[in-house]
Amino acid sequence: MSLSAIPPEAPRPVLWRWIQFALDAGAWTLAILMAVVLRYELTEQTLAPNGVVVFSLLAIGSQALVGFSMALYQGRHSFGSFEEARLLIAVTIIVATILVLLSTFLGFTLQIPRSTGVIAFPFAALFMAATRYVKRMFVESKQKPGANAQQALIYGAGFLGTNLVTRMMQDPASPYFPAGFVDDDPAKKHLRVSSVQVLGTGEDLPELIRRTRATALILAFAAADSAFIRGVSDRVAGLGVKVLVLPPLKDMLGGGDHSVTDFREVDVEDLIGRRPVDIKVEEIAGYITGKRVLVTGAGGSIGSELCRQIHPFAPAELIMVDHDETALQATQISMTGRGLLDGRDTVLASIRDAESLAEVFRERRPEVVFHAAALKHAPLLQQYPAEAWKTNVLGTLNVLRAAEAVGVEAFVNISTDKAAAPTTVLGHSKRVAERLTAWMAGRTGRRYVSVRFGNVMGSRGSMLPLFSEQIRNGGPVTVTHPEVTRFFMTIPEACQLVIQAGAIGSGGEVLILDMGEPVRILDVAQRMIAMSGKDIEIVYTGLRPAEKLHEDLVDPDVVDARPLHPKISHAASAGIAPDQLDYDRWLAACERSGEAMLEAQVQEETELSHEPVAGPERITSPERISGAARITGTEPTRRAGTP
Repeated sequence: MSLSAIPPEAPRPVLWRWIQFALDAGAWTLAILMAVVLRYELTEQTLAPNGVVVFSLLAIGSQALVGFSMALYQGRHSFGSFEEARLLIAVTIIVATILVLLSTFLGFTLQIPRSTGVIAFPFAALFMAATRYVKRMFVESKQKPGANAQQALIYGAGFLGTNLVTRMMQDPASPYFPAGFVDDDPAKKHLRVSSVQVLGTGEDLPELIRRTRATALILAFAAADSAFIRGVSDRVAGLGVKVLVLPPLKDMLGGGDHSVTDFREVDVEDLIGRRPVDIKVEEIAGYITGKRVLVTGAGGSIGSELCRQIHPFAPAELIMVDHDETALQATQISMTGRGLLDGRDTVLASIRDAESLAEVFRERRPEVVFHAAALKHAPLLQQYPAEAWKTNVLGTLNVLRAAEAVGVEAFVNISTDKAAAPTTVLGHSKRVAERLTAWMAGRTGRRYVSVRFGNVMGSRGSMLPLFSEQIRNGGPVTVTHPEVTRFFMTIPEACQLVIQAGAIGSGGEVLILDMGEPVRILDVAQRMIAMSGKDIEIVYTGLRPAEKLHEDLVDPDVVDARPLHPKISHAASAGIAPDQLDYDRWLAACERSGEAMLEAQVQEETELSHEPVAGPERITSPERISGAARITGTEPTRRAGTP
C-alpha cells in the first residue's frame, strides 16, 4: 500500500521570486533601521534619514546581487527547508560583510555607524527566515490528509518514522493520518514532528490504540526482525488494528519503485523471519558462469526463482523448460520485461515425453541442469499415485538419461523433506527420484546430487497463501491439527542454497538445507488473523491421508554432517537402477505407509476437539476423508456427527 505520490514542487513563478525578494528587501530595511536605533541607544535625534535610506538601498542591491548569483531565488531548494535556510544564512553573511566594508568607507559620508551591518545581520536573517516559515506553515496546512483518512500510530520516531510522518502530513490523499508516534527510546518522549508527538512506548500500545482510535499501526523500521513483529502482533491482538511494515532498506535505496511510503500489511515471511544466507559467489560462478544451464519446471515457484538467480551469474545460455506456456511467459517477463516467447531461452516440453526431452538436450547440449519440474500437491497425488509415478519418478529418469547422453557435468535434483522417512505418495515418489539421481551419479562419475528442503513461503498452492486468501474472504481459516508443525523458508533463500549446493555437493549425495526451527501452523494462522485486524474463526479439519504431524528433514539414522557450508547437510543416498523400478511394489509401499498413518490419524481424531477457535462447530468433510480409500484400500474414517 502506498500513499498517493506527492508531485515534485512546481517551478516557482517569476512573480513569486520577486515577491520573495521584495520581502527580503523589506527585512533588510527594517533590520538596518533597528540597528541604527539600537546603536544610538533608542534615540532619534542622531538618526540621518537620508543615510539610512541610501544604506538600505545598498543592502537591497547587495542582497539582489548575492541572492540571485547563489540561486536563492531560483528555486534550488524546497521552500522553507533546512537546505534553503543554510543558503539563506550564507547569503545574509555575505551581504552583511559587504555592508560592513561599505560602512567602513562610506559611513562618515552617510552618517551611518560602521557597526550597522553587524547589528542588522541577525535581525535580517530572522525576518527573512520568518517569512519563509510562515509560508511553509500555510502550505502544509493545506496539504494535510483529508477527513476520511484513518487514524494511524507510527512505531519508531527515527529517520524513517519522521520522514514517513512528514510525507503523510503533506499528502491530502493519504489514506492514513498520523495520530502519534510510539517509541521505546526515553530520550524521544517529548519529540514532535509536524505537530505529531511521541505518545508512549510499545508497552503502552493497547492504551494508545484505544485513546487515539487508531485502526493501523505502521512499523517504521527498515528491517524489523520477526521476534519484534510477533511481539507487536501479540500486544495488539484483538484490538482491530492492521499492522503495516516498510519495505527493506535495500529496496527503498535500490532505485526501484519502493519508497518510504510503500508500506504493506505484515505477511507470513515477516512473522516467521528471513534468515540471511551466506553464499559463496566464487564457487557458484565457477560452475555456472559461461556454462549452458537448463532448468526444468522453469515456470514454477522454485524453477522461476532459480532462473532469476542464475541469470546474474552470466551463464553462456539459460534454457528454461516447462510444459506450461503461460508460466514460461511469466518467468520470461519477470527476467527480461518481455514475454514474446520467441527466443531460444524458452522451451515448451514435458519431462514425461522422453523422446522430446532427449531432442531438446541433444540440440541445446546443457552443461548444468537444475531439475525442478515435479508434481507436489500431496493430497491430490495421494488420490492419483500413478500421476506421481509418471512425473516424479519416470519424468526424473527421463531427465537423467537425457543429461547422461549429452555429458551434463552437474545435475541438481530438487527434492522435498517429505522424502525423509516417507509416508505420502509425494514423499515416496521424490525418494525414488533421489535414489535414481544417486544411481546416475555412480554410473557417470559426475556431480549429480539431490537437494532436500521443506515448505517455501509464497509457492503456488502452499498453505500460507491459502491462509491469506481465507482471511481476505472473511474466513474460516482451516488448520489440519492444533499441534502440526512445518519447516519454512522463503523462495529466494531456498534457491540461493540450492545453487550453492550444486557447487559443493559430491555425486550421489542428498544435500539438506537448514530450514531453522519447525513452526507451529496454528501460531502462524493466529498471528496472521491478528495482523489482519479481523475476527476470523479457525477450524480444525484433521490430518489428511498419510500426512505427518511433524516433518523430518533427514532420516532418523542419518548423521547431520555439514563439512562445507553451515546451512547445508550432506547425506548419502542408496541408488536404485531403472530396471529395479516396479510400480506395483512401490504402490504397495505407499499403501503400507498410508495405512500406518491412517491408524495414527484415527487415534489423533478421537482426541481432537471438533470445536473451532471461534464460531460454530466444523467437521472434516466426508469427501476429503474418502480420499484415503484410494490409496489405503480402507474405508474412510468418519468423525462423530458426520453423516
